[in-house]
Amino acid sequence: MATEATWKPHEKHGRLTKQSDLPDTGIASPGAAEESWDVQPAGTTMKAVVLDGPGPPSALHIRQVPRPHPQRGWVLISVKAFGLNQSELHMRLGLAEGVTFPRVPGIEAVGVVAECPGGEFAEGQQVATMLGGMGRAFDGGYAEYCCVPAAQVLPFRSDLDWTTLGAIPEMLQTASGSLTIGLDAQEGQSLLIRGGTSSVGMATAVLAKRLGMRVLSTTRHQSKAPALRNIGVDEVILDDGHIAGRVHTLVPGGVDAALELIGTPTLPDTLQSTRVHGVVCFTGMLSNQWTVDKFYPIEYIPRGVRLTAYSGDAADLPPAVLQGFIDAVRDGAAVVPIGAVYQIDQIVEAHTAMEEGRVAGKIVVLT
Repeated sequence: MATEATWKPHEKHGRLTKQSDLPDTGIASPGAAEESWDVQPAGTTMKAVVLDGPGPPSALHIRQVPRPHPQRGWVLISVKAFGLNQSELHMRLGLAEGVTFPRVPGIEAVGVVAECPGGEFAEGQQVATMLGGMGRAFDGGYAEYCCVPAAQVLPFRSDLDWTTLGAIPEMLQTASGSLTIGLDAQEGQSLLIRGGTSSVGMATAVLAKRLGMRVLSTTRHQSKAPALRNIGVDEVILDDGHIAGRVHTLVPGGVDAALELIGTPTLPDTLQSTRVHGVVCFTGMLSNQWTVDKFYPIEYIPRGVRLTAYSGDAADLPPAVLQGFIDAVRDGAAVVPIGAVYQIDQIVEAHTAMEEGRVAGKIVVLT
């Protein structure tokens, strides 16, 4: 099992867990497992995606592995769906420090409680989980079952399909946290989303429109512009790396707030797109470039523009906020930007699509 690790500042990981606190699990030989949407009786194995070490999408293998057994304070979840996230791409590429292999990836999952020795949740309760070391310090959500600390389990109730539910947790947490903690966004403000067709970018646009903001979103591909307009984006900007001039034409003086999801290559231009006393929140690294060489703040940051960052955890998404968003989706008051859906056996294809940036919106995998 994993030992306690040291993480790069950019890696959104949550809390790490001591080896002695981790549930008993391991890796077995390849095989197949029966699929089901119901909680199954206790078994000895499960289907999981296993990464033996950094590599291309083909390094992800479907295997039959021992099913985890939760200790008190941990919850075994029968996983119904999980979303793909950029940090899992970073991990597969070997860009995350402190990860031991073999490892079942996945920083989020939704499903139902299969076992809960401490009694924190009832068997069969619908739940979501994310971060807190999932897929890094201990095995994550790319499996039929995952075992996580009870503190990072969020209960909810919904009749929505698992595809929709699987797209929500980490995407909502990051979008909501970026808006509230990172940007302190307010009704009536203008918002630039750099990396608008990413799942977090699209979720942020949905939340920002519900808040009453004017939203400008970027995409590098004109073919993806309709997807942004369909979720209510006011202005779609084709991103060639230099958009500050066009932003100032659309919003004289610059936007009130900007969410940077691409990373350090576009950050200076995003800062130049923002008004004096406006705020830029650095949340994402779609470019896989995280650091600024020879950073000289007075030269780098425009006069009066404020630069913040956001990296959250499950605690940043209260169950009431999760339930409220799920209910809004049910009522048609909010949309979930799902870009593609795969089965767990198609994990290689799913990761390939994510790495190549072919999908606008969230990629969801069903177990």
